Amino acid sequence: MASEFPDGQLHVNLRGYDAEDVVDPADALCGFLEALGVPHARIPASIEARIGLYRSRLANRRILVVLDNARDSAQVRPLLPGTGGCVVVVTSRDRLSDLIATQGARPLSLDVLTPDESMSLLAGRIGAGRLAAEPAAVADITGTTGRLPLALSIVAARVALHPGFPLDTFAAELRSDEARLDAFSDGHVRAAFSWSYLALSQPAARLFRLLGLHPGPDMTADAAAALDGRPEATVTPLLRELTRLHLLTEHEPGRYAFHDLLRVYAAELVESSEGADERRAARQRLFDHYLHSAYPAAVLLQPQWLTIEPVPPLPSNSSPTMKDHDSALAWFAAEHRVLLRLVRQAAAETGFEAYAWQLAWALTTFFAPRGLWQDQLAAQQAALAAAERSGDLAGQAIANRLLSRAETRLGDLDSAENRLRRALELHGQLGDPTGQAQTLHNHAELCYLRGDPAAGLALGHEALRLYRLAGNRAGAARTLNAIGWLYAATGDYARAIESCTEALAEQRASDDRNGQAATLDSLGFAYHRLGEHDRAVDCFEAAIPLFRDSADRYHEAETLLRLGDTRESMSDPARAAEAWRSAARIFDELGDPAAGDARQRLARLRPAPPLESA
Repeated sequence: MASEFPDGQLHVNLRGYDAEDVVDPADALCGFLEALGVPHARIPASIEARIGLYRSRLANRRILVVLDNARDSAQVRPLLPGTGGCVVVVTSRDRLSDLIATQGARPLSLDVLTPDESMSLLAGRIGAGRLAAEPAAVADITGTTGRLPLALSIVAARVALHPGFPLDTFAAELRSDEARLDAFSDGHVRAAFSWSYLALSQPAARLFRLLGLHPGPDMTADAAAALDGRPEATVTPLLRELTRLHLLTEHEPGRYAFHDLLRVYAAELVESSEGADERRAARQRLFDHYLHSAYPAAVLLQPQWLTIEPVPPLPSNSSPTMKDHDSALAWFAAEHRVLLRLVRQAAAETGFEAYAWQLAWALTTFFAPRGLWQDQLAAQQAALAAAERSGDLAGQAIANRLLSRAETRLGDLDSAENRLRRALELHGQLGDPTGQAQTLHNHAELCYLRGDPAAGLALGHEALRLYRLAGNRAGAARTLNAIGWLYAATGDYARAIESCTEALAEQRASDDRNGQAATLDSLGFAYHRLGEHDRAVDCFEAAIPLFRDSADRYHEAETLLRLGDTRESMSDPARAAEAWRSAARIFDELGDPAAGDARQRLARLRPAPPLESA
């Protein structure tokens, strides 16, 4: 049907029956928008804004949208295009009656394959001549597999590997008691799975079982090697063996995934066949692999951020080495869904709590600059619960502070303040002046949001004292900028400029580009208030590309708002409107209500309609 959809096709496996994690419609929309050419940094944070952008991108296109393996109508509805020439195909084990009633969907119920269709599938894989020679064995095979396509495909793969074996051999194996393990309600599927599993080499069978410990949604060869406890070069041929038998799929180059039924089967096998000690050791190798991949990637993404002391790597650890910022960013983009699942998995395992909060810390370096605050909230909630259960004070302090950042962005200022007070108390107990300083810095910003810059200044000066005491120049520079902003908010512009100028010099010396952007924005704010509009514009226009380079969309939009305000004060409404429109577009993409502020500014530039004469 491709020729009928000249603008292309979109496909997502919604994993509606994945035991670990059904795909959130917001995540599916993110993938669709990227496929439609929207840069990740421009994808909105809220699902409502993503739906709007998605539908606008499809409005004038003819695209085939395939929503595969849906759990229910609620998962599908946000992914439906609006008006236009697109066609949607939804597959599900559920009838999705709501879509039929409310969206006008046309139901098409699929039974198992007919005997002729089963024959056709097998003939395409192993040859019609071979089938014709043993019709009784073929009938047994199709009957034993229940004529289910997945089961038949797995059987066909096994048969094709042994062209000299009579088909009756395979039919007899499928009928054997050993192949009929009891767990799935559908014995036909289990028979096909277990039959192919029993055909694996011993090392491949062990790997298959251990892969049942991986949370998904997919994995790389190095992650599989970590689970197996052997070098990647040894494990790669085993992955090929699993893919040849259709027990694993290489759905992207180098990335392997289970069908959800096969994931459940592997998880059952590892619980029944591997001892508790071996399962625990494999999980530790997995957590260790991801933590010691994520940690150096996080440092490359945010070199000025406070770091942590990660759990020492296992002697067998062979995590990949990150080369630069771009490779770290690409790694997080590919793995962040896996990492979020791992945080929850580690948090639920006694003895692995440190891996949970440390993986969550690393994820913050990817989530925060992209405004993925719901993901940040979920990760830090799991991290905090794990650190509290194990009594890890450092983990509790860091998780409380990072959780407060998500709550602040999501508007829960009371809870955010409580988190910061708890983090400050814990860092104090630990004798950690740098952690105290960062927490006080965050609290000073919260005071500004609450409309109390004077209280923020007191906290900021104490943070600066502690940073200097600890010898942390990067932290001191960022706090000098925060102090400058707070001075400007109180009307003390001279001290604001002095503090920010000192901060900027330090940030330029250390090449803290995001920090420079924030400080230039603060200087622009102070110069605007002083009426030095040309200097304000220079600062804002220097800050915007620095924010853009570091994918800090939220602060780029805030600076554009202020640039527009300054342009308006300079009697330049056209360029003011240009800046405000850019800010509104970014806020819309982030799903941030500040888009309304930009539109209010634009509205006041429109001339009032002329009065009609009486």
